[in-house]
Amino acid sequence: MNDAPAPTAGPGGANWPVRVTGTLEAPLSGWLWLVKWLHVIVLLFLWIAVFFLTVVAFFVILFTERYPRGIFDFNVGVLRWTWRVTYYSYGALATDRYPPFSLAPLEDYPATLEVDYPERLSRGLVLVKWWLLAIPHYVVVAIFTGGSGSGYSSPGLIGVLVIFAAVVMLFRGGRYPGGIFDFVMGMNRWSLRVAAYALLMRDEYPPFRLDQGGPEPPG
Repeated sequence: MNDAPAPTAGPGGANWPVRVTGTLEAPLSGWLWLVKWLHVIVLLFLWIAVFFLTVVAFFVILFTERYPRGIFDFNVGVLRWTWRVTYYSYGALATDRYPPFSLAPLEDYPATLEVDYPERLSRGLVLVKWWLLAIPHYVVVAIFTGGSGSGYSSPGLIGVLVIFAAVVMLFRGGRYPGGIFDFVMGMNRWSLRVAAYALLMRDEYPPFRLDQGGPEPPG
């Protein structure tokens, strides 16, 4: 992660402070996706910690305009780990390489995530951005990722497309449908930008734009 202030950037793109990439690997196993859920148990406990640490960060930002660096690094690490597991499992199924048990950046893994550390954050925005301002994004992300309620659950658009891609790979020797991969990457990138915003990591409002494909698009 970069200690320097984030560069001025347009809506999304390579200079956006939240950068999400994915490299589609080939060939992929036609059956391994059936057992790619074990990492979820570890992530459950990590996200419990993220919740409580973000509450602490909220009050520190409110009084100092700074995000505690240790909490920031931990929360980014959990986001990074989450993205690797998502990419490996049912949020993309785009690699068969087992996600390492690490919060650190790993350049050789096909899925990466970076968030630039902010030198200052707004006291006013910290009061409203994680709930009021983010509501429109939450609606979009809910469509992407699905949800659950009393007696029902929905896999979301990402889940439906990934399941379809998994079935296709069964009959195509592990070859992933390229158009589906690009679309799934765009929805995951959107969701992770919103996650970083909701976790108070940045003040820049996530763009309402589906940046598709593996690499971050140009600014």
